[in-house]
Amino acid sequence: MHRTSTVASRWPGLASLAALSKQAGPGYNGGCYFDWLPALRIYLAPMEGLLDHVLRDVLTRAGGVDLCVSEFIRVSGSLLPKRIFYRFVPELLNGGKTPAGVPVRVQLLGSDPACMAENAERLASLNPPGIDLNFGCPAKTVNRHGGGALLLKTPEVIHEVVSAVRRAVPAHIPVTTKMRLGYEDQSLTLECAHAMQDGGSAELVVHARTKTDGYRPPAYWEKLPAIREALSIPVIANGEIWTAADFHRCREVSGCEDVMIGRGMVANPGLALQALSQAGLAWSDLAPLVQLFWHNVESRILPKYQAGRAKQWLGYLRRTYPQADAVFIEGRALQEGKDLVALMLDSMRAEAAVLV
Repeated sequence: MHRTSTVASRWPGLASLAALSKQAGPGYNGGCYFDWLPALRIYLAPMEGLLDHVLRDVLTRAGGVDLCVSEFIRVSGSLLPKRIFYRFVPELLNGGKTPAGVPVRVQLLGSDPACMAENAERLASLNPPGIDLNFGCPAKTVNRHGGGALLLKTPEVIHEVVSAVRRAVPAHIPVTTKMRLGYEDQSLTLECAHAMQDGGSAELVVHARTKTDGYRPPAYWEKLPAIREALSIPVIANGEIWTAADFHRCREVSGCEDVMIGRGMVANPGLALQALSQAGLAWSDLAPLVQLFWHNVESRILPKYQAGRAKQWLGYLRRTYPQADAVFIEGRALQEGKDLVALMLDSMRAEAAVLV
């Protein structure tokens, strides 16, 4: 359902790229060649300072994404007002879905079981599609205050947090979790995973690196089968998926049905489509998405940060599109985000004119 609610319905010129024809029936996986693998779901990852509601809107309209998780909302000793949840996840005002109709689970980060439970209960009153708990953030500022990946050193605390949140949230709202393989090493991987499952987590996303690994390649997908076999809940693979080939290899090595993609989707908005063996998005196809992106930035982001957001996304697009690199070089001296976006759109329209 969500995969057909894409750019096709908003920009008819892109209809052929978004016609995914997802069929019913066990074992169907979007027509990819790995037919022996079970049917899959593609998750859009949370990334603080990058993959927020601005890009969630854009990337879910591109197509292929089944579910999103928001960037984390930090819980640290107080009951957050509802406006904070709405600020981070404005999709809560739209039934918990992006404009393309893709559900967004709201992620909380914290280490105090009682405070996490209290905030989860308030969040639940806003009717989110799910509540996710972050045990994987590697940021020093987060770890210094006892949150994120630091908790992978204390499985017993993880269990207390998950259990407290699960008890506080109505049964119809799933509570899910995200972790890394460990903090400095992988000695407590299975213990932490069990703590999350036993606490009541309905699903577990595993970023296949430790906190110490950061975002340095490779991701150790081969470590995931042991976690998957030890648990009875679904395990979702995450980490270092930049291409469709990476996607299929990750599923093959990990044995995981479902995959979460983060930076790879930012760099290549058509990656989920390509993972489903559909046509991706050419540089010229990105024009309506870039226009939407800039509309979102101007309406939702403070002016002093707007140029930075445009440069940030262009920087990621350079990884996939040579044309983005040319725009980056030509526009590096520009100070206004709108001027950089205009340069991007000019480049895309020029390519579209050549293709006609």
